[in-house]
Parts: sequence; C-alpha cells; structure tokens
Amino acid sequence: MRGSRPFGRAFPIARLLALAAAFAATSDAIAQATPPQQLVDRSDATLRAFLRDPDMAWLRANLARARGVLIAPEMVRAGLIIGGSGGRAVLLVRDPSGNAWRGPAFYTFATGSVGLQAGIASAETITLVMTDKGVNALLAPSVKLGTDASVAAGPIGTGAARTPAGDFVSVARSKGAFGGLDLDGSVITANSEWNAAYYGRAVLATDVLRRGGVANPDAAPLLATLTGAGS
Repeated sequence: MRGSRPFGRAFPIARLLALAAAFAATSDAIAQATPPQQLVDRSDATLRAFLRDPDMAWLRANLARARGVLIAPEMVRAGLIIGGSGGRAVLLVRDPSGNAWRGPAFYTFATGSVGLQAGIASAETITLVMTDKGVNALLAPSVKLGTDASVAAGPIGTGAARTPAGDFVSVARSKGAFGGLDLDGSVITANSEWNAAYYGRAVLATDVLRRGGVANPDAAPLLATLTGAGS
C-alpha cells in the first residue's frame, strides 16, 4: 500500500510486544467469545477451507514437508495513520519419530505498519514451519520473524510450483480490503494463559510439542485433518 512500510527489523521489538498486548487487551469481547477450544475449532475450519481452495495448491503440496503448522483463523488490521495487525494462532508440530502431529500450543501474533491506512480488515493465515530452526524459534517465549528466523510469502494459484526459501512460509486469504499480509517483522509470543487453560495446568510449548505427555482429546479433529493432509 502506498505510503506504508512494515516495521521490520528497524522497529523496536518492545513496540511490537506492546502491540501484542494492545490487541489482547482491546479484544476482550473476542477473547470471551473465543476460548481456546473455539480457537482450535476455528483453526480446523480454516485448515479445511484452505485445503479445499484451488488457489492453495502449493500448501497442499508442501504440508508433508513441513515441520510445523501455525494457523491463525483471524488476523485483524485496524488503524488510521499508525496501524497494526494482530491475532491468535495455534501451532502443531510433527513428531520427529514419525508422521504424527502434536499440539496445539497457543500463540499471539503482532505486526504493524506505518503510513496512510484506514478501516478494519482481516485475513486468515496458515504458516508452514519448514525447518527445525523455525520450530526451535517458536519454542522460545517470543520470536521475531525476519530476525530470529526467516519468513517468506507462499505462492498462491493453481500453477504455483515455486517453493520460496524461508524457515516460515505463509499463505493468507483476505477478508475485506486487507491488501495482502506481510509477516516480516511480526512478533509471535507464546500465550501461557491459554495453554494453561486448555491443558488444565501451567505448561510450556515445549511440554506440548516436544516432550509429549500433554494432550487434550478435544484437539482430535484438528489433528486428524492435519494428519490426513500432511502425512
């Protein structure tokens, strides 16, 4: 969009973390209407919709190569002059010993842009984690895309055969006048409160995704969809 640029590496990480807190604080109504299980269910619906979408041929072809899948059913952009994007996401990681998937663990996105923009729009996005470096970065309390790990936009369209280089490769479907989604410079933080609420006790993302032994049977439909598509 003319007159806008991503925060990117030059923008302080503290500002993006503040954006994450602001999105969480100003979306209390969404949080109340969308508890962890509802986010898991919406993530399953998003994944199914992407798999049916003829423009998501690259995603279908590369799920089997992915080390992890990060699903954000709704990334919201809002603002005038200074704006940002934010949303909640779930992460599932492939068990290194086989084709089984573990998760979900809960995360919060925050990204931003400066320039002339107005209104509110949203997008649903799926990010394939293509490398072990990408998975390990997400096991930290927070990760800044483009700095701690590389991110690229995934090809869209029935003829998309190119595979971009990146620890993370993201594809998005826009709702309204979102005008595309650039995740470079985004900060992704582990949502400890939602992880604890979903699993009934305080857990780290590492407990859910790596050590095993932490599971919620209500995640079975999402895990089944991912297993069927990405084995």
